[in-house]
Amino acid sequence: MPRVRTALAVGLLAVLIAAAFVLPVPGPGDVRSWALGAGAAAPLLMFVTYVVATIVPIPRTVFSLASGLLLGPLLGVLVAMSATALSSVLGFGLARWVGRGLVARHWDKAAVRAVDEKLTGGGWLAVASLRMIPVVPFTPMNYCCGVSSVRLLPFLAGTVLGSLPGTTAAVLIGDTLTGFGNPTALIVSGACALIGATGLLLVIRRSPPTAPPPLCNQCGLRCEKRYESHIGCTNGAGA
Repeated sequence: MPRVRTALAVGLLAVLIAAAFVLPVPGPGDVRSWALGAGAAAPLLMFVTYVVATIVPIPRTVFSLASGLLLGPLLGVLVAMSATALSSVLGFGLARWVGRGLVARHWDKAAVRAVDEKLTGGGWLAVASLRMIPVVPFTPMNYCCGVSSVRLLPFLAGTVLGSLPGTTAAVLIGDTLTGFGNPTALIVSGACALIGATGLLLVIRRSPPTAPPPLCNQCGLRCEKRYESHIGCTNGAGA
């Protein structure tokens, strides 16, 4: 069986290589023309594909580039950022719904607790700083924030603010492939990485004015409501 699978993989690769030489490959300008001719279907299809694909660990940059190539700079940024926001919320919610119970036994470990406290204490700034660093993967970060004590609104705000510069740069690079874009987007991308790393360093080194509240026995988060250790969340299950 391993030999059969290897032979099939080699055969498929050979077919793809042969097709690349035989079949006509449309250029970036042809792809843009097709998208313009498709009307509203092109941005809608791009949005749905972007959201679905980035819920699983597929690099988001690929779809940001595709948005710029297909839709141009303005519509490309709008579609890419809208899809980024929705995909991040879906990943965050999925991880919080499914994942918190799976990682609950690790909350007593010092390293896990320290990361959770830094991320929670940093709020939207911590999330935004991480989003601005290109090497930090988009989908795994959604999941990590989902199982942490970070609240949804700071997470979403940090995601939108932190993702906007890098996403804009990627869309502009995609638009450049058609011959009409501006190559200075590469400089923007590098500047985003530097700013994000600086912000993350400030979050890590900043000492919180007060210790974060303990994990609530009812809602499972670092509840901001009034807390009593022998009761739990005195205002309901995280309400």
